[in-house]
Amino acid sequence: MEIPQGKKIYFSSDNHLGAPTPEESKPREEKFVRWLDQVKEDAAAIFLLGDLFDFWFEYKHVVPKGFVRVLGKLAEITDSGIPVYFFVGNHDLWMEDYFQKELNIPVYHQPQEFSFNSKKFLIGHGDGLGPGDLGYKRMKKVFTNPFAKWLYRWLHPDLGVPLAQYFSVKNKAISGEEDVAYLGEDKEWLVQYCRRKLETTHFDYFVFGHRHLPLEIPLMKDSIYINLGDWITYYTYGEFDGDQMHLKEFTR
Repeated sequence: MEIPQGKKIYFSSDNHLGAPTPEESKPREEKFVRWLDQVKEDAAAIFLLGDLFDFWFEYKHVVPKGFVRVLGKLAEITDSGIPVYFFVGNHDLWMEDYFQKELNIPVYHQPQEFSFNSKKFLIGHGDGLGPGDLGYKRMKKVFTNPFAKWLYRWLHPDLGVPLAQYFSVKNKAISGEEDVAYLGEDKEWLVQYCRRKLETTHFDYFVFGHRHLPLEIPLMKDSIYINLGDWITYYTYGEFDGDQMHLKEFTR
């Protein structure tokens, strides 16, 4: 993608809308909508890197209620011709084709390569990558198993949705609350993942979420790992102007 003069690409991750309660998350949703209103003015594209919702499960004919403001704003943006891309996180692993059909937003379940103005990006949510975290990796295999998802769909939504919401908020293994402390460059598993990727393929930018920390870590002279932070504590986002990418804070 060649970015037109005066346009930018924006990146955001980890809103966790709905947590810890719909009432408490509503101001964060409204703030995120204000951000979408701001960036749509000069956006060439918008990338949402997962955990937009604290829980999301698509039954065949049912999706969790709520989130009308953000869903409506995303529909308005894509209807205007601005492409939006979505990468599932560990809280919205169960996303299927609702975004594609209703909002014209492609959904990715694995990191993807993109090229903007000859800059090469690897983009994803970031969960389950790199060494370690074997417990979560095993749990993710269960959650994404087609048979396990099929069984869960047999729970009535009035039971399945609140049950999953409860565990999503309460269970640290699911909520990832242990992932909010900086581990040091040598122990950051996404940094290790990026460095291993660089052994075979060059990327100018690695852009991930999941860690809930705004991070900009140089990997070598011309390669940077960026973690987008979150919309719970930091309200940070990524902005690529066609030449360089930086983290910024939304304060409105």
